[in-house]
Amino acid sequence: MPVRTPDPDPEPDPEESTPGGEPFIPGSLEGFGTGAGSVNPGWLTDVELAQARRRLPILYVEAVPVRTDGVGVVTEVGLLRATPLGEMTRTIVSGRVRYGETVRDALFRHLENDLGPMAFPLLPLQPTPFTVAEYFPMPGLGAFHDDRQHAVSLAFVVPVTGTCDPRQDALEVTWLGPEEAASDAVAADMEGGRGTLLRMALASVGALR
Repeated sequence: MPVRTPDPDPEPDPEESTPGGEPFIPGSLEGFGTGAGSVNPGWLTDVELAQARRRLPILYVEAVPVRTDGVGVVTEVGLLRATPLGEMTRTIVSGRVRYGETVRDALFRHLENDLGPMAFPLLPLQPTPFTVAEYFPMPGLGAFHDDRQHAVSLAFVVPVTGTCDPRQDALEVTWLGPEEAASDAVAADMEGGRGTLLRMALASVGALR
């Protein structure tokens, strides 16, 4: 089964996006995004993005949404049910960082896109990842795999306090206890080694006993 990093299209914005577009990276692929039919030279077409993925790593952020009790102990973990390739899978919040965008802003944008505007994630001014995950297109180079690209992902645990209403490709969000979320059954439903990433996230906040 193909494995891929969740990769929603950017939200519609007539000022900065085109269908299937991607932020341009100045100096890396000179001249891309400037051909005929390009609405905005700051975005890559699908073909240009595929070329970029063959030449350089792509920066992502990933977030494990959690609910906590009054003293900050994780009580539930939110997992998205999605069908990125027609296969029902579990996944976490994930997406690319745009050129000129801070990591915090990228995290907030993807959390809002995937969980809805009323999720109310709690993000510190300077978010610190619990790990850096490297996804390779070649199997066997590490714990994480993405057959489309070499992706470098900053991974975070993010408490949410509001109501989650999944958008983009997500069908629903399921809240599980930490032990169930870390189970082999759940890991088997997650692509690219994200079951391992989820266990690392829970261990980083002391949620696994």
